[in-house]
Amino acid sequence: MGAEIKNLKDLQNTEYSLRKLFDEAEDFLPLLGTDYVELYVGNAKQSAHFYKTAFGFQSEAYAGLETGVEDRVSYVLKQDKIRLVLTTPLEKDGVLNEHINEHGDAVKVVALWVEDATKAWEETTKRGAKSYMEPTVEEDDHGKVIRSGIHTYGETVHIFVERKEYNGVFLPGYQKWESHYNPAPVGLKFIDHMVGNVDWNEMNKWCEFYAKVMGFAQIISFDDKDISTDYTALMSKVMSNGNGRIKFPINEPAAGKKKSQIEEYIQFYNGAGVQHIAVATDDIVATVSAMRDRGVEFLYVPENYYDDLLKRVGEIDEDVEVLKQHGILIDRDDEGYLLQLFTKPVLDRPTMFFEIIQRKGAQSFGKGNFKALFEAIEREQENRGTL
Repeated sequence: MGAEIKNLKDLQNTEYSLRKLFDEAEDFLPLLGTDYVELYVGNAKQSAHFYKTAFGFQSEAYAGLETGVEDRVSYVLKQDKIRLVLTTPLEKDGVLNEHINEHGDAVKVVALWVEDATKAWEETTKRGAKSYMEPTVEEDDHGKVIRSGIHTYGETVHIFVERKEYNGVFLPGYQKWESHYNPAPVGLKFIDHMVGNVDWNEMNKWCEFYAKVMGFAQIISFDDKDISTDYTALMSKVMSNGNGRIKFPINEPAAGKKKSQIEEYIQFYNGAGVQHIAVATDDIVATVSAMRDRGVEFLYVPENYYDDLLKRVGEIDEDVEVLKQHGILIDRDDEGYLLQLFTKPVLDRPTMFFEIIQRKGAQSFGKGNFKALFEAIEREQENRGTL
């Protein structure tokens, strides 16, 4: 009985310590998850068709001339917990046109779901964030939403979304988007992480921004010895909020013999921005197979990557030959293993792409795959003449 009480006390002490750590990390900016990701694009209607067809997103909401919006049109797509907003200007000139001119189709907004958007704005701006949008109440017959926002690297912004008093389809000003064309989902579940590329010597600055302004902690760091090939290199640090629902790796170039993928991105994007969106699945083979059948192009992984795979990562549940057929990468950490695969850029400029990831316990980011991944990217750069 005494031992049971002691163990119970140990358990309670552990729970208290974890709770205390969580409370401290979440003290001034509790984040509930990713609310939506908004891209400014040249043709939202056609982009929506692509993401529905190739990625299995479903029609959710729409705003435009029919809803009283005169300067832009937005299509909202959803798959499980992932929500994409595709926005196109309806008038010449203006900030949307400038953004598309400068960056091509690109992520503008990474929106974060919060309990209190006003407090989120107050806490971040008083810690040094530049305001993008003061707390604003938006209302319609379905209730109200409060949004606020801050600037981050490049022209990317974070908008804080408080929607606890709203029952509408997306946001006030949007209507349900009825469409008879909704291809089946491909199994994408939620956003695992989003990666930002910044210029030379900018990584630490933006990691410090996330630490100071948003209370994030650095959970992993990679230097040019970890992420390099015979020709190119980069540096990366992973920042995470307290509950781990929001993870932002930040990349910068490192010196190499040739132009790195980060330098190529900065050149064509004209500055810092979101490099890729990592989306989670419970069955990467089924997801990748469905996406490939729908026309999505993935990076090529040489067959010799799989020669000593099981020796490197240990036993796995999947058939190695099937993984080899689809070019899926595997890596292991102390918690388990993960499977991942990267699309080629989904835009004409060699900028944004997607990562498909399935975690089977692993909490890392595939360090063991970096060499194979970056050599695959270099092959694409060589084809483009930008290596």
